[in-house]
Amino acid sequence: MDPEVIAQGAWRQAAPALYVVATPLGNLADLSPRARAVLAGVDCIAAEDTRHSQRLLDAWGIRTPMLPAHEHNEQAAAQAIVVRLSRGEHVALISDAGTPGICDPGARIVAAVRAAGFAAVPVPGPSAVIAALSVAGFVEPGFRFIGFLPPKQAARRKLLASLAAEEVPVACYEAPHRVRESVADMLEVLGGTRELFLARELTKRFEETVRLPLAQMPAWLEERPERTRGEFVLILGPGEAQAAREEEGRRVLARLTQAGVPFGEAVRLAVELTGASKNRLYAQGLARGREDED
Repeated sequence: MDPEVIAQGAWRQAAPALYVVATPLGNLADLSPRARAVLAGVDCIAAEDTRHSQRLLDAWGIRTPMLPAHEHNEQAAAQAIVVRLSRGEHVALISDAGTPGICDPGARIVAAVRAAGFAAVPVPGPSAVIAALSVAGFVEPGFRFIGFLPPKQAARRKLLASLAAEEVPVACYEAPHRVRESVADMLEVLGGTRELFLARELTKRFEETVRLPLAQMPAWLEERPERTRGEFVLILGPGEAQAAREEEGRRVLARLTQAGVPFGEAVRLAVELTGASKNRLYAQGLARGREDED
């Protein structure tokens, strides 16, 4: 059956509900059939910026009325939405881009709706942090997301210092007018060998991603003026403690394989002895093997 038909017929809950709808980061084709059906079928859409969201609705021929729900009126918007739900209406919640409530307004609205006894239904889709993580290539299990870095340097450096020994990748968002300063602070606080993955303008025309040691990132940003424009996701690689374990794991793995231990067993033993990442050791060991063959 056509996915459009499935989406149009299956989205609606029996009881009034708030639908938390993920919308495209930039490429309008990323709006899912289910999301389109929800936005076209609800009684009202609560939007972070109604003028911005109108372009998305116009692109898909959606005529559902909107009400503003941004950081400055979130409490009042929550109350208005609860009133609508009490009348038996269905309401969708969207942010300017991505998933509401993930560094965008929405979490307070969802909390108020649930506290009033109504359902909050996720309509999943685009998320900038997940999109960036999916192409960053860090293999450590898990990650830490810290939202936007503090705008003031002292607070930002204090937070970065607390991440020095973080053993999983750390993701954050950053504004274009602060990206140079934030990268410079990362370099100052965390050192030049810590890896940083930078993604800007995800899914848009000028999308660009790069993964470099922090020592090289300022020069990369300065190579072209446009590299400090747009929306940014930054992902720091694991901290020094984990890096030391990875290095020890590689050393142990090399010795075990040189001694004739089968590769899979050698990886298991190296992980057990050093605490290094199994996935990273396995991938690096295979790559090393291919280099040796060449």
